[in-house]
Amino acid sequence: MGKPGDMPAHKAVHVNKSFILSFTALALVALLVALDGTSISVALPIISKRLGGTAIEAFWTGTSYLLCSTVLQPSFGSLSDLFGRKPLIMLALLFFVVGAIVAATSQNFTIMIAGRSLQGVGGGGVVTLIEIIITDLVPLQLRGHYFGMIGTVLSIGSVTGPIVGGGFAEQVSWRWIFYINVPIAGASLFLIPFSLKAHSPTPSPLNAKIRSIDYIGVVLFVASMTSFLIGITWGGVIHPWRSVQTLCPILLAIIGMIIFAYHEISRARDPIIPVSIFGTPTAIVNFIGVTVHGLILWCVLYYLPFYFEAVKGYTPILAGTALLPLTFTLCPSAITIGLLITRWGCYRWAVVLGSLLACLGSGLLCIINAHTSVAGWVCLMLVSGLGLGSLFPALIYAIQASAEPRHLAMAVAMCSFFRSLGQAIGIAIGGVIFQNSMHSNLMKYPAHASHADDYSKNVILLVEALRKMPESATTDDLKTAYSDSLRIVWAVCCALAGISALLSLLTKDYTLTAGEPAQEDVGETNKTATQVK
Repeated sequence: MGKPGDMPAHKAVHVNKSFILSFTALALVALLVALDGTSISVALPIISKRLGGTAIEAFWTGTSYLLCSTVLQPSFGSLSDLFGRKPLIMLALLFFVVGAIVAATSQNFTIMIAGRSLQGVGGGGVVTLIEIIITDLVPLQLRGHYFGMIGTVLSIGSVTGPIVGGGFAEQVSWRWIFYINVPIAGASLFLIPFSLKAHSPTPSPLNAKIRSIDYIGVVLFVASMTSFLIGITWGGVIHPWRSVQTLCPILLAIIGMIIFAYHEISRARDPIIPVSIFGTPTAIVNFIGVTVHGLILWCVLYYLPFYFEAVKGYTPILAGTALLPLTFTLCPSAITIGLLITRWGCYRWAVVLGSLLACLGSGLLCIINAHTSVAGWVCLMLVSGLGLGSLFPALIYAIQASAEPRHLAMAVAMCSFFRSLGQAIGIAIGGVIFQNSMHSNLMKYPAHASHADDYSKNVILLVEALRKMPESATTDDLKTAYSDSLRIVWAVCCALAGISALLSLLTKDYTLTAGEPAQEDVGETNKTATQVK
């Protein structure tokens, strides 16, 4: 028996015109979604001023996108097995384009948040389906190169998003942050139907497909994860962490997920999330690894620009540009590791190496302080890029290789989901750590003690205050407090990466070619796998 997740050994990639057009369209859409996820952050102060919005409305502009993008990813994966990849990615693109138009033409924050929510639905579906479609087009042993390229595109989009957003907001109009999506995504809407040759579902009556949807599972999962994400994203921002408004949604989410797990295991005939995808130690530790990867990546992309703005006094565009050293190692490492996995036929070494480098890179970021030179912070960021880039293809390879063929799409969808969940948790945890540490550090300085609450909770307010202050010992103290607070964030990232690195040692190398004898994995559930000796 061939190993789980493998495809027939004779299958090869036919790199013809249709394949090139399909992959190019998918890569362009992935770039747009990644840009859209981070470009709005530096433009929010300008958008808030133009639309006359409150800090809470500005907060929900970013949060609504992340929330909608995350909670619906498993649903897109499950439905694509029923109705096919092409109709689902077309639907996701349609949501994304309509959301972009709504956001671009909005005259108030209510419409803006509605548009961002639609974009989130589409963006989450697009990212999930792109990775699933690659599994349809490319056999497992050759996927490393293509996942490396998609990981590179997503990284470039995420890192350059603040530059693009800041450039449009400062030099043209913030509305072009959204308008720019329309022609490219619109072109993909016309290109994909004619060029994409992806998975087609088994022919069956439409009403039978509709009846087979796990509606109870979908509702329980979406409601529970929405409640959880609402709780962790507004904790410490809108309401205190110990308040009923924060704890109640999180508690309801835990109860909801327990009910969801019971339903999926005992009641659902066609569960939206098959439990068997978590049936091996390899799958479990690498899903944890994907979550930690998303957490660290988003902490770096979210909090480093604020360091450059607050401590170094950079403009939003320069702050975004300062992240480019990260891409100089992140992107090449993602592609190189993917190629090496394909060439050597094993991935465990890449998972372990990437986790160790991510741990080391996060630790090196702790060295950055208020007086670190340009050459200093550039060099310190390079190792993080190596680790985070390596993990893009390595983790998804491990998860796919350990999955049953019939559940491969859901394994990939859950990989996207856990990465997005890690991003949301990263922003929340990073925010809590930073706020508490910043408040404590500011209380050490009598000149800043009275502003400790405001500055620790509102980074934008702190950045604006620093820009207006003349250089003095007082501003130096404020910058030192800021960089010292971020150091704790990097230390926590380092610790989590270290735990992930230890867990990665449990990863097993399944062969990436079919046709070899099967050997059971320890702790496996209803499946067998061939291991590389």
